[in-house]
Amino acid sequence: MITKDALQFLEDLIANNTTDWMHANKKRYENYKKDYHNYIASLLAEMKPLDKTLEPLEIKNCTFRINRDIRFSKDKSPYKTNMGVWFTQNKFRKNSPGYYIHFEKGNSFIAGGVWCPEPDELKRIRKEIAYFHEDLEAIVEDKNFKTEFSNLTREESNTLKKAPKDFDPNHPAIEFLKLKSYTASAKIDDALFTDKDFSKMVAQKLIALKPLNDFLNRALETED
Repeated sequence: MITKDALQFLEDLIANNTTDWMHANKKRYENYKKDYHNYIASLLAEMKPLDKTLEPLEIKNCTFRINRDIRFSKDKSPYKTNMGVWFTQNKFRKNSPGYYIHFEKGNSFIAGGVWCPEPDELKRIRKEIAYFHEDLEAIVEDKNFKTEFSNLTREESNTLKKAPKDFDPNHPAIEFLKLKSYTASAKIDDALFTDKDFSKMVAQKLIALKPLNDFLNRALETED
């Protein structure tokens, strides 16, 4: 679970997103980091027995910096006011499939898969789907997957209007092949993050994504 002190820190940061405030509250930030790391440790303890590929992960592999990259953003607020955790199936590959947990007041969710793969990685995934689309169809039609995540993310921004280059527009899995990212997500109530059984509960939800992650990992490890 996330401590109430950690959530209060984020709440106060929303109203005081400046370097001066952060410097004046350095001790609170240090305590927040400890809570953040303890939170990740509890999640890892639940997830590792369910997905053995996560065994090499340490807390440092799952964290995000609180500093925002503001170089190309109109919003110059220096700090993130959300808390994210990322569990990847291969910590040595940039776009390895994985699981994500996001706390943000009013916009909390869990997710997984591969987001914005590089062009060569995307082509590998699409080739795997072209040859083995029945495997992916079985994954997204699985009762557990549908209960927790319903479907892959199919927002307009994540979908090509036409078939990707070198793929048959009449392929039976063309709607899968048009996707730019292969992810699934589900909203989650902010209040659940402070439940004492949160880590166990969310692990049971996230593990529904393991077959999808395994399929994507298989695609990315396939030699051309």
